[in-house]
Amino acid sequence: MAKHQYQTEIGQLLHLMTHSLYSNREIFLRELISNANDALDKFNYLRLTDEKFKEEDWEPKINIKVDKEDGSLAVTDNGIGMNEEDLIENLGTIAKSGTKAFIEQLTGDAKKDSNLIGQFGVGFYSVFMVAEKVDVISKKAGEDTAWKFSSDGTGEYEINPVIKDEHGTVVYIKLKEDAKEFLDHWRVREIVKKYSDHIPYPIFMHYETEEMQGEGDEAKMVKVKKSEQVNEAKALWTLPKSELKEEDYIEFYSTLWHDSEEPLTWIHNKAEGTLEYTTLFYIPRTAPADIFRADFQPGVKLYVKRVFITDQEKELLPLYLRFVRGIIDSEDLPLNVSREMLQENRILANIKQASVKKILAAIKKLDEEKFDRFIDQYNKLIKEGIYTDHLNKETLLEIVRYKSSKVEGLTSLDDYILRANEYEGERKKEIYYLIGDDEKILRNSPLLEAYKKADLEVLIMDDKEIDEIVTPSIGEYREWKLVDISTVEAPAVENKEELEKLAEAWKGLTEKIKKILGDAVKEVKVTTRLTESPSCVVPDSSDPMASMRHLFRQMGQEEPELPLILEINPEHPLIRKLAETEDEKLLEESAWVLLDSAKLAEGLEPSDKAAFAKRVADLLQKAL
Repeated sequence: MAKHQYQTEIGQLLHLMTHSLYSNREIFLRELISNANDALDKFNYLRLTDEKFKEEDWEPKINIKVDKEDGSLAVTDNGIGMNEEDLIENLGTIAKSGTKAFIEQLTGDAKKDSNLIGQFGVGFYSVFMVAEKVDVISKKAGEDTAWKFSSDGTGEYEINPVIKDEHGTVVYIKLKEDAKEFLDHWRVREIVKKYSDHIPYPIFMHYETEEMQGEGDEAKMVKVKKSEQVNEAKALWTLPKSELKEEDYIEFYSTLWHDSEEPLTWIHNKAEGTLEYTTLFYIPRTAPADIFRADFQPGVKLYVKRVFITDQEKELLPLYLRFVRGIIDSEDLPLNVSREMLQENRILANIKQASVKKILAAIKKLDEEKFDRFIDQYNKLIKEGIYTDHLNKETLLEIVRYKSSKVEGLTSLDDYILRANEYEGERKKEIYYLIGDDEKILRNSPLLEAYKKADLEVLIMDDKEIDEIVTPSIGEYREWKLVDISTVEAPAVENKEELEKLAEAWKGLTEKIKKILGDAVKEVKVTTRLTESPSCVVPDSSDPMASMRHLFRQMGQEEPELPLILEINPEHPLIRKLAETEDEKLLEESAWVLLDSAKLAEGLEPSDKAAFAKRVADLLQKAL
């Protein structure tokens, strides 16, 4: 006997299956049928592309055998099968840290948590919610040896060679005493219809029942073996839209993508002409949990003439649409299309381009409630698309939403422009924005003061990591230039001459402060952008490293620190008193406090926190 220890994480998962996720046990059958469907898909593709299997007389099917006397349930497929290595990899370990991600997403709601199972590739383990013991007997297509995996769901499992005639897999489940409801063939039929009706391969149920036979005194109950197909077995996406109901689309989505929530919308399209293909895309109500992981699971399955090709290709749609679930079925691609061919194939490129336009159009048509939900879940990814998808940039800019200094909730760029056009004074065609990490800090930034006073709206962009890269790349939208208010003079400055006069008048104080602060700032100057605060700091946007910061971030390297410019408000009483003082010590301490407090207002940290605290205490002591 070949005994193996489960991964530590699988031990945790098995414990969850048997204790925490107990209330929705029926989903184990959904997961086993889904796995069987995948195995049939893979062999179907192999049979059509590999000469070795082309002559095989093969009828794909899934069998479910209910055995009341034995207290067991068996799910069988004649798909691609598994060898010893596959069994260890698929049942003894979990790739891509799936278990850890699964455990991190648990909510405590058993029904919701059980629906996370399929999303993380850990569906097989749901069988231990109902199983006293599980045997998985499998033979891989093209190999001679079959293997049996056995486990009771505790700390270890066994794998041993066995004899099996055909390729494929049998999952034999010895049911727990409290799971005998799954020996009722009506119950099993109900589960199959609920979750797996649109699996494109026939699912047969085999069971024994009692029937009255004979007439009169000769009538008696006898046991009869029955076999019947319990699913529709039609590829839903191939059916005309006129034949499908809303519930058909929702059930199909739930079956294939294991989501308990209804999708926000779906897009079903059949193209005929130069290219022939069918697409069915869904937008999930909640973003897939691995959406920002580098090893995210793609959501789109590729078929050629109803033959499954792959569900592992990440670029069937642009990466920013990686939340989309769905199917692409092409009539024109070759069945033996390779991964390299997929990436360069002109047919697929055209399908991809047309599909993106359909998906974005559907997003724009969402009603207000669904659109708000979409933005809540996917706004960051739309921003990602603005940066990467130049062809659809204009449409994405219509969809994206931002926080604002002027309105509650989120606003579109179009609504910003509408409000700006109602501005009573003369103004440039500029969309103002401010970027940072913290919404609260941004809303209280001294940089906003002059804009508030001038009644000019500023977009609050608090997704700094992505906004810093994306927003400067937008340039203009409908002839309106996007302007970072930290890089330009305040709106109250009417012309350069006025600012030059002001700079000359306050030159003595700015030079003294610069001498005190030294290399801590690149420059000290007066500004009219401030109305309440004595000072603010702005980055030097003219520095050559300013445009390079996002490149450092993309490479995972520490970003270079941009030189800061300290701006002081000549109208503030504190600045006026500093201009008059002859106390050099007071001026020195005040200069540093002006810099460090301005940094704090922008979410930056003082270079020396202890020195800052001491200076504030000293100044307070003098004031008292």
